[in-house]
Amino acid sequence: MKLSEVKESIGIKNPIKKDFTIHALTPLEHGGENDISYIDQPKYVSALADSKVGAVLVREEIAKQVPSHIQPLVVQNPHLAFALLSHHFAQSEFGEDSLKSSQEQRLRQSSQIHSSVQIMQGAYIGQNVSIGQGSVIMSGAVISDNVSIGENCKIYPNVVIYRQTQIADNVSIHANAVIGSDGFGYAHTELGEHIKIEHNGIVQVESNVEIGAGSTIDRAVFGKTIIKKGTKIDNLVQIGHNCIIGEHSLLVSQVGLAGSTTTGRNVVFGGQAGTGGHIHIGDFVQIAGRGAVGKNLPPNTKWGGHPLMELDAWMKFFVTLRRLVKKSERE
Repeated sequence: MKLSEVKESIGIKNPIKKDFTIHALTPLEHGGENDISYIDQPKYVSALADSKVGAVLVREEIAKQVPSHIQPLVVQNPHLAFALLSHHFAQSEFGEDSLKSSQEQRLRQSSQIHSSVQIMQGAYIGQNVSIGQGSVIMSGAVISDNVSIGENCKIYPNVVIYRQTQIADNVSIHANAVIGSDGFGYAHTELGEHIKIEHNGIVQVESNVEIGAGSTIDRAVFGKTIIKKGTKIDNLVQIGHNCIIGEHSLLVSQVGLAGSTTTGRNVVFGGQAGTGGHIHIGDFVQIAGRGAVGKNLPPNTKWGGHPLMELDAWMKFFVTLRRLVKKSERE
């Protein structure tokens, strides 16, 4: 698909100086000369200098700041144009071969599923799936096309693993967890309509991770959502698109992480703690239950409350507040 072919559908206003076949939609830092990215805010303009993308969707007032090696594509709303363009790259969960062939045929034809793997009755395995030695796929699990699962993994009943997910060795995923579903990403028209952003990235789960029942981990818009080695995730946890969870972290039940949250190693989230998007949490940080993280947090610190405070200050504040309430009740 060429850039000229999508010009009208995404509302490009200026002439296209150099037409090219679009390979992918990418972030500024990862793209090549046949890729497209977008900038919706002036604060990201500085990132263009080192970017190698072929073109960038921008508002008219930013177009003159785009360096000469990148082609500006002037649109009224870059986020909306990006969402519309993403529809041209939407991928199917299952290819035609998966839909036409039987489970028995796919397993017989596959050379990537080790002979020791146990696949229980009622599990569905897509096309081009690899599963390592000693792994178990339990009844009701659905594994989409092009998924890779390492050795000694346990995929419990009714787990759904979406396309292209990469799971390393010794991973346990408990019942009803969903790995690789689309993130919650929409652009908005002037009339308030919500236009879906197609998510074409993947989820990567490293070794020795455990994911609790009913938890969900969203695929990236582009690139990867990553759960690093040794992390343990409790039941009913939500991890948004493009999050990166550092090694040996602990996420207690009902934690919710907005898209592009990143953490260092050994971070602990208490139950029902949550983050806003695009926040980084340093190594060995602890966040008390129901803590609401709205800013970057430095390493080796403890936090709690809403609004978030350092844990000692929050506990003193809470005790003081209780004393004031009791005093007012006595008066």
